[in-house]
Amino acid sequence: MDTTGIINERKIEELLNTGKQSSKIERLDVIEKAQDAQGLSLEDAAMLLEIEGEEEMNLLFEAAKVIKEKIYGKRIVVFTPLYTSNECQNNCLYCGFRVANKDLHRKTLCTSEIAHEAKAIENQGHKRILLVCGEDKKKTTIHHITEALQNIYQGTDIRRINVNAAPMSVEEFKKLKEVGIGTYQIFQETYHRETYKVMHPGGPKSNYDDRLHALGRAFEAGIDDFGIGVLFGLYDYRFDLLASLMHAEYMEENYSVGPHTISIPRLRPAMDSGLKETPYPITDEEFKKIVAVYRLALPYTGIILSTRESAELRDQLLSLGVSQISTGSKTSPGGNGKTDHEAQQFETSDERTLDEMVQVMCDQGHLPSFCTACYRKKRTGAAFMELAKDEHIHEFCEQNAILTLKENLLDYASDETVIKGEALINKALGEIRSSKIRSITRERLMEIENGKRDLYL
Repeated sequence: MDTTGIINERKIEELLNTGKQSSKIERLDVIEKAQDAQGLSLEDAAMLLEIEGEEEMNLLFEAAKVIKEKIYGKRIVVFTPLYTSNECQNNCLYCGFRVANKDLHRKTLCTSEIAHEAKAIENQGHKRILLVCGEDKKKTTIHHITEALQNIYQGTDIRRINVNAAPMSVEEFKKLKEVGIGTYQIFQETYHRETYKVMHPGGPKSNYDDRLHALGRAFEAGIDDFGIGVLFGLYDYRFDLLASLMHAEYMEENYSVGPHTISIPRLRPAMDSGLKETPYPITDEEFKKIVAVYRLALPYTGIILSTRESAELRDQLLSLGVSQISTGSKTSPGGNGKTDHEAQQFETSDERTLDEMVQVMCDQGHLPSFCTACYRKKRTGAAFMELAKDEHIHEFCEQNAILTLKENLLDYASDETVIKGEALINKALGEIRSSKIRSITRERLMEIENGKRDLYL
């Protein structure tokens, strides 16, 4: 299985070398051009990766904020992961779940335990879940995953379930499609083949090519929303960022759909890790640059920020292009009941609750969104891309964010959050340019106050 047509390492190195020769004027021209929200070429992105000075960095950050609001408005989608298993056949050096970790408390949740976890997550106020499954095909079978989705949908008010799981066959992906998967998420971790080989010394995940081709099989099965990501810190972030853009370019050229999301995890300490230190440390300022370059290069793509990062940095990144954020994350199976530190995949950093994060977003003027309307209205894949690229998706995003925030304030929020949330809703209503949409939104807010739920445009 040849993947050289997807990731061309020689070309990436050439682009990086050319980018190093770029001038300040050239980089500023790229930032200016990017604000049309039409995306960037790989050559443009390579130039922006060379930005270091405060003046250029600030212009880059401001452009990222402008583009994010132009596409998605002020809304920030909120979700949390649900780990169904930490049993794994792989030996990834950076992961606490690796098969060589003999001290990890191993567990795969049964259907009733998964349902209990989902209910606990719902009771926090969440409507979106990312189902994370350990990569042991004997434990987390396709039946395990599909049964989990069915039971969560049937037994809770969780409205969208995205899935992060090992590569599957076309037939397995078809089963996942049948039970209503949202986005299928799979990370290459690093696109640098030699580094990938070192980091994945055993197990099915050691097959670089099979993992890279998984999305093609997902599309063949009818799944059209996908998410990709890099574990920053394993290799040079410039290389991996460009490689992920090359992957996105390949998917769009061959399947007419780019990534629905890009995740930006940064390497964190893990129990019994095979790495004594981060191979390629990334500063907070470099991490901010990563977020901003992604936003300029792929304006239509949701950028996901995890609780790996500190509370302070996460608060800053909300204004630099991030459009989705996890809160209250537990990285062990059953973690929403009782946290077992000896069962975690990695250490989290931001431990704030959903309610606390909603307050932070309200304070900053962002609209916390629990919306799942696009998924239910079939605005996925190419249909979603068309709306996002034409800058029309925000016409749904902000209004639906207002409606779902209202639900959260009525059903789950603390008194302090209610005060801040109501003030934000009133401000957001005044900013809706269409009088017709503003009127519809007000009417639906009244319906929600009178007991109706799950209303959306």
